[in-house]
Amino acid sequence: MKTLVILSVLVALAASAPAEEPIAIVSQNSDAQADGSYVFNFETANGIKAEEQGEVRPNPNPQPKDGEGAANIVVSRGSFSYTAPDGTPITLTYVADENGFQPQGDHLPVAPPIPPEIQKALDFLATLPQQRRK
Repeated sequence: MKTLVILSVLVALAASAPAEEPIAIVSQNSDAQADGSYVFNFETANGIKAEEQGEVRPNPNPQPKDGEGAANIVVSRGSFSYTAPDGTPITLTYVADENGFQPQGDHLPVAPPIPPEIQKALDFLATLPQQRRK
């Protein structure tokens, strides 16, 4: 009975949520090839734009630590842009490959510079011979 009441409340809340007006797609293109490569892009009436292209490449790291490597990977490059609610234009470009998802954009946080004392210690540690773990 308790489950039925909770489910009824959730359904009522979902039904009472204001419906958002759909945003028109101004343009959209996509092309996928048999070799796994692809390209797509779209633009919406509210100014959202996205584009991406990808291709299948041999995995440069076919034997990861867990022993389950893939012979091929999909490498993707793309970007998207939109206007944030505060009016700030946002543009993000990215690459996704064997090194993971690598985004770039002026709106992304940047790590502070490494303090000189810490950098000196890191440089010193890099000069030491590697020790084997047992």
